[in-house]
Amino acid sequence: MDQSTNVAFAKKTITSVSTVITTALVIIVDILLGYFTFKLFQLGYVPLAVVFILIIAMISVAFLVPKLHHFRWMAVGLSAWLLFSIFPIVYTIYNAFTNYGDGHLISKAQAIEQISNQTYLPETGKSFQWVAYRSPENDYLLWLKDTDGTTTIVRMVDAQAEDHTIEVIPGQNGIGELDEIGAPKTIEGFTRLNRITAATDSNLTNIRFGDPENAIQVRSPSEAAQLVPLFAYDPVENTFTDQQTGVVYYDIEGTWTAQNGKQLIPGYSASVGFKNFVTFVTSPGLSGPLLTIVIWNFLFATMSLLLTFSLGLLISIIYGDPNFKGKKILRSLLLIPYTIPSLITILIWRGMLNPDLGIVNRMLEAVFGISPQWTRVPALARTAILIVNTWLGYPYWMLVTSGALQSIPSDIYEAAQVDGATGIQRFWKITLPLLLVSVGPLMIASFIFNFNNFNLIYAFINGGPPIPTATTQAGYTDIIISYVYNLAFASGRGIQYGYASAISLVLFMLIAIMSLAQFRFTNMWEEVGENV
Repeated sequence: MDQSTNVAFAKKTITSVSTVITTALVIIVDILLGYFTFKLFQLGYVPLAVVFILIIAMISVAFLVPKLHHFRWMAVGLSAWLLFSIFPIVYTIYNAFTNYGDGHLISKAQAIEQISNQTYLPETGKSFQWVAYRSPENDYLLWLKDTDGTTTIVRMVDAQAEDHTIEVIPGQNGIGELDEIGAPKTIEGFTRLNRITAATDSNLTNIRFGDPENAIQVRSPSEAAQLVPLFAYDPVENTFTDQQTGVVYYDIEGTWTAQNGKQLIPGYSASVGFKNFVTFVTSPGLSGPLLTIVIWNFLFATMSLLLTFSLGLLISIIYGDPNFKGKKILRSLLLIPYTIPSLITILIWRGMLNPDLGIVNRMLEAVFGISPQWTRVPALARTAILIVNTWLGYPYWMLVTSGALQSIPSDIYEAAQVDGATGIQRFWKITLPLLLVSVGPLMIASFIFNFNNFNLIYAFINGGPPIPTATTQAGYTDIIISYVYNLAFASGRGIQYGYASAISLVLFMLIAIMSLAQFRFTNMWEEVGENV
């Protein structure tokens, strides 16, 4: 066998081993992901389970089919993109058309099961004093004492025994001595549960004991009773009937509701069409302060961008002078706000601008005799928000503009100076236009960030001061995203994920339109070749 043959054989062997290892790893990953997907199906997370099925199929095909090997790492990237980007977007859109939220977090089958498990004690039912016993295999026995003093021991309904009742006779069936109330102190194979242990055992209240037709359930720490289902479900009519009162509950958008308006809890996640969108747009209580908030939102984002950019650019120009002494030290000190977590900075400013105890008001009152109500007067509250945001944002623009200014050729300024252009003319005609070309996309990104700057609004003043005419929680410094948060999560109606998703979609469309308009206005999507 010559050398070339040996080399070919070695390459083939290496390829074969590599293929076996790759196949084995893919199979292991598929098994793990498959098990996780199975659990997702069991828990009712069907949409997420479907996504994992797609991921498993994509990765398996890309790694196991030789002709598609060049798509292997693309498949991994697409899987991550599908899981972390596409799925949340699609799921948000889906939830926007549902009633998903408090009281409607589970599936219909789960809701039916929970409502059907609700019980009551009929007039003919008996109640008992009880003591529970538990085996190592988590089988239970229940000792019962009737109101007339009769005692008995009952097994679980699903126990493998013909007779679910055991006579309380010491020395028989493993029953030991009786205590002062007539309950066995010991039962062979079982441990007697004290009151604390029994009260914390979540299984007890869900177990049915004794005769299946007249089953007994633990009702309270001191009482067990012959409980019967409170509600009877009709799968044909999709209704619940209260067996105690005869009231019928009809399924209305995921909530079983009686004609008098009474609702059964829990409901289930169901489609409600465009109801969430219509509620947000048409309800006077919700949309009343919306115009004020939208106007302030645009003003806040615009002013924040202009103030932070202008201050950062001014500092960059000042410290860009080569003759400026100590500029490195001073520039480093000016970057301090950028190094401190923004939440900490916001809370510090919140304390400094406190109308009663803040250091700013103490100084102003001592020097000028004034004490501005920063958090109580709408105009001052908005001013304070802009001051804080300027402090947080100018270091970013100082860094960005410093680098952008250095990229502008110096011979342009020299030529302009020779032509007699003043410093102001050179700034407006050369510096600013060339600067905007390079930082324009960052300005758009900064505008969008401030448009959704929830952390600042919430941490500084929680959107206050409140708008007195608003029937919902809304303040003069609220922006759209904080107002949405208040409506969906802090309105006292519980957490409404579907409603929040609907408003988020409206907000997304609004921001998308603004972004497209800004990109088009600034020509940021032009091909590079067009500007060369």
